[in-house]
Amino acid sequence: MDLIPGLPNDIAIECLIRLPIDQFSKAASICKTWNGEITLPEFRKRRKISGFTRPVLAMVQAMVATVKKPQGDTTLSSTQIYRLSICDPENGCWYDLPPIPELIDGLPNFCRIVGVGSDLVVIGGCDPVTWRVMDCVFIYNFISGTWRRGADMPGQQRLFFGCGSDSDQVILVAGGHDDEKNALKSVLLYDVVKDEWVTVPDMVMQRDECKVVFHEGKFHVIGGYPTWAQGHFEKNAEVFDFATWQWSFVDDSLSVNNSPHTCTEGDDGRLYMCQDGDVVVKEHATWQMVARLPAQISNVAYLTACQGKLILVGNEEYDELHSVYALDMSEKVRAWIKVETPDEYSGHVQFGCYFEI
Repeated sequence: MDLIPGLPNDIAIECLIRLPIDQFSKAASICKTWNGEITLPEFRKRRKISGFTRPVLAMVQAMVATVKKPQGDTTLSSTQIYRLSICDPENGCWYDLPPIPELIDGLPNFCRIVGVGSDLVVIGGCDPVTWRVMDCVFIYNFISGTWRRGADMPGQQRLFFGCGSDSDQVILVAGGHDDEKNALKSVLLYDVVKDEWVTVPDMVMQRDECKVVFHEGKFHVIGGYPTWAQGHFEKNAEVFDFATWQWSFVDDSLSVNNSPHTCTEGDDGRLYMCQDGDVVVKEHATWQMVARLPAQISNVAYLTACQGKLILVGNEEYDELHSVYALDMSEKVRAWIKVETPDEYSGHVQFGCYFEI
């Protein structure tokens, strides 16, 4: 059956890949033929090659409420109910994803989110009411606009693990700690397309609160700390090679013993992170300053790269609402620009991810 009557299918596909991302769910509901074509992995690859995929910044963010004080003042305050907020940096649009049907009390606390293809994957965390550690996997597809349940994360309880994807099909879950606060060196690989978990060889070190970055075609598990060194972060990293199915150890991957949670790969393929009031970039074996943090930011919740810019989310004091800033890396004289953010999207950010859909 022709995708569009009277047009060759190649031309029809060229028409479909030009649809705005928020129209795909409507297009997929028109007929089974369109739904079958739009949901194919090859369809997204064709959109990406043709330059029609769009950047998306997703965040696990606290809801913000307006509170009226007795004297009539109106104040914004952040609640501890978390939802998925989405920012489209190209047009400055902010919106919420539909809530996960099974989680009526909000997202699990300390869950991890990862972008894979056209999916946003939510993994683990704690039940916001009972604080029970969860092994659930929930997947939101931006094409169909629907949630589905993925295979549960296997093995022992795991919190504060590192989590990253190759952007196309697989997610690596590394380290974290178990229900007795023992740091872990075990690793799991999740194939989103096959909905299957695979056990990966253990890392050399236990790594609680580590960061996973897919860099130079390999998964890098950066920093973290073992059980005996609670909160004292290591500077080293381990790299997983798919070809040999083995880990290699990288000593002094970081320049200081800080949390690696802001470490991210830039558009230029280099690693960036926030360190002692600066944004720094890794040049070969050394880290060099790129820019000072904005004067209004002392605590950075999230850092990512997007279309030649660094995007930063943070605040000055821990109890303040969050702000978003952008730094254009193409400019010779670089200055942070505050991104206009609706009040309801200034709540505390626990975790974030950037990907193209």
